[in-house]
Amino acid sequence: MEVALRNSAAVARRAHALRPCATALLPSSQFRSYTRPSRPPPNYPGHVPLNTLEKAALAIGSGLMSLRDPRRGDLIATFAETTCTPYFIYRLRNAMLSSPTGRCILRDRPRITSTSLNLPYLRSLPPNTVGHTYITWLDREGVSPDTRSAVRYIDDEECAYVMQRYRECHDFYHALTGLPVVREGEVALKAFEFANTLLPMTGLSVFAAGTMKARERARFWETYLPWAVRNGLRAKEVINVYWEEELERDVEDLRRELGVEPPPDLREMRKREREERRRAKEAAAAVASSGSV
Repeated sequence: MEVALRNSAAVARRAHALRPCATALLPSSQFRSYTRPSRPPPNYPGHVPLNTLEKAALAIGSGLMSLRDPRRGDLIATFAETTCTPYFIYRLRNAMLSSPTGRCILRDRPRITSTSLNLPYLRSLPPNTVGHTYITWLDREGVSPDTRSAVRYIDDEECAYVMQRYRECHDFYHALTGLPVVREGEVALKAFEFANTLLPMTGLSVFAAGTMKARERARFWETYLPWAVRNGLRAKEVINVYWEEELERDVEDLRRELGVEPPPDLREMRKREREERRRAKEAAAAVASSGSV
């Protein structure tokens, strides 16, 4: 009996000693599948593949946070990329494919940077040109074309470029409409872009109007939202403008061709309001001073 127990114990010890060896003989891919979830390889440089749950979590988180702080361009970019599929970015890509100019853009894949546009040359153009209007707007607002985030979360490589193109053309839309980068101007331009592109991010951005001051909010609902909807719906697809080839063109001619009328000058309106408040404050102070005497 004792001999039998010793033999059984020896067999158990040998089996335990062989267990790591048996595990090591398993194919490495099979072993990894039990230790971490698999992720497909990226489709282009910088691409981060996400599953449906990950995209949903990023969309909700970035959307809520960007409503709290509309200045967070990184959050707005993330929300745009995680909500544009499976329909909206393909609709925009198809709009480009249906246009001869859009097809040229997709073929050439130009990028808008301070180097590709030759900003000193744009400053030398006549004031009525698209290029001079664009560079004047950049200089006035203190904006650079080199600050646009790279697309990361769109799986289709061509659609990723469409989103990148939309993102880099945003300042041209500002220059075309004259809207400044203050919150009121950004929300008005996003409303225009939503009516023209249907990208969900641009529609969500309109809700940031609730964070404006009462006077700004009233002006947005009464003046700039109707302008944005009217012009965004009737204008041609602005994604199909090959801006690099329009720089020497008369800006008013391009506006007429696209069907875009500039809205009332928001910077001038805000400046007049500040002047009125300053004068009212000075008048009230003068009345108070004379009364005390």
